[in-house]
Amino acid sequence: MTYSQLLRHKTKRRVKAKWTRTPDLRKCPQKKGYCFKFVIKSPKKPHSARRKTTRVFLLSIKKHVYCYIPGIGYGLQKYSNVLVRGGRRRDIPGMKYTAIRGKYHFGPPAGRRTARSKYGIKRWV
Repeated sequence: MTYSQLLRHKTKRRVKAKWTRTPDLRKCPQKKGYCFKFVIKSPKKPHSARRKTTRVFLLSIKKHVYCYIPGIGYGLQKYSNVLVRGGRRRDIPGMKYTAIRGKYHFGPPAGRRTARSKYGIKRWV
């Protein structure tokens, strides 16, 4: 609004809301939730695969979000607890969140030796 419009309407300037890439985390680094449904999605062109995803119910805000399951294999079932972080999957439309491995019921992938910090795996001896 211009200065004269502010005087005429007797209002203050509104602060524009800041845009966020992960709105359902509500400015938190992670949120806890439980798995509600398991969905296999196919990626956009030119990729082709079967991406494993889950519908997670976030407990603190009581909202459902779709979440990507990283790594090879998983032992999650319905109502398994997971920790969700931001981090979108570029080849799956609408996928804004990723589950964190090695926390709650979501164990690390078996036999992993490289990039262990991403999957919550201790160093082997």
